[in-house]
Amino acid sequence: MIRLVVADDHEVVRTGFAGLLDTQPDFTVVGTAVDGADAVRVCRAQSPDVVLMDVRMPGTDGIEATRQLTRSSSGPRVLILTTFDLDEYVYDAIRAGASGFLLKDVTAERLFDAVRVVAAGEALLAPTVTRRLISEFATMHRPDAPPSSALSALTPRETQVLRLVAEGLSNPEIAARLTVTEETVKTHVSRVLAKLGLRDRTQAVVAAYETGLVVPRSHEA
Repeated sequence: MIRLVVADDHEVVRTGFAGLLDTQPDFTVVGTAVDGADAVRVCRAQSPDVVLMDVRMPGTDGIEATRQLTRSSSGPRVLILTTFDLDEYVYDAIRAGASGFLLKDVTAERLFDAVRVVAAGEALLAPTVTRRLISEFATMHRPDAPPSSALSALTPRETQVLRLVAEGLSNPEIAARLTVTEETVKTHVSRVLAKLGLRDRTQAVVAAYETGLVVPRSHEA
């Protein structure tokens, strides 16, 4: 059973998502929250697996709440809810530790799939949307950043795998590209995350762009 919390300052959105999620036999909504501070309190009391977090809320917003909840490796996974896909607030929430984001007009099936993906420990990386968001804003935070010294801890193969993760390839696709087993790719990804102190693949994509390892296509020569 996947335990869920829904945080949104609009009651209709909050109760709507909670009611929809509760229709699934493998989901249980253990709490709702009206702002970021409330979300942190409810999550600490209920220990959910996944939080659906509105990014813009009065008081403590979704970014700060995400930062507090993901500080611990045992904290819940966070899925950001937003109205606009290219939203710097969403990018900041992903940098703070969110595993991905969903638009509020998401279909029910897409919502259910996203929750299951994130609950399983995978990052929600929509190929055309999340990477576009990251590439759009990464250069705003570090316009001309050279590759970070943090990447020096990686082996050449791990660096190659990180670059392919940032380009949006799945583990099977990376395995095929490098002519190795999928299990080998999983091992490389795990080592990359551990060496760089990252929570999941979404954080790896952010790191790859912000260190200059991957250059957004619009900025390529």
